[in-house]
Amino acid sequence: MPTATIIPHLSPYDYLLGERDGDCRHEYLNGEVVAMSGGSRAHNLLTTRVARLFGNHLEGSGCRVYQSDMKVRVEAANRFYYPDVMVCCGSVEAEPDAYYETAPRLIVEVLSPRTAANDDGEKRINYQTLASLEEYLLLDPMTGDAMLYRRGGAFWTRLQCSAEDSVELRSIGLNAAMAWLLGARER
Repeated sequence: MPTATIIPHLSPYDYLLGERDGDCRHEYLNGEVVAMSGGSRAHNLLTTRVARLFGNHLEGSGCRVYQSDMKVRVEAANRFYYPDVMVCCGSVEAEPDAYYETAPRLIVEVLSPRTAANDDGEKRINYQTLASLEEYLLLDPMTGDAMLYRRGGAFWTRLQCSAEDSVELRSIGLNAAMAWLLGARER
């Protein structure tokens, strides 16, 4: 009869050590490590476009724009995620580690059929525990639709945008037409 194998949970410290020297990226989910897969062309083009547009808009502001390779620590949920785009405006000196951020102002996830439920489910719920997070934007590269979650005191509102709409990102002072934000969508 086969015997079950106990898989030990990894500590955040051991995860961070392994992630610094590893060849591929992993997310940390309360002691479990999950390998990240690569994204489609549409996903990568949209992520790059958004990061570039945010970076240009925020030039000289003191905010930092990260694309895909910087982790965010969600301490309340014991998680480390790699958001597609993240904007942080707090002091770098206040951050405990050079390999992750703890206080993002805005997080953007680009949806894929495989990740959409998780991005608008578990990740959204965990991201919303971050006191610094003001907005969470989900972009669908295939349809041009977006979902924006915005903090309003103790509550979050959800705004749905289509490719024909404009979106106001109050967290970074940007009001943009979705068509401009999305650019040409490649499938």
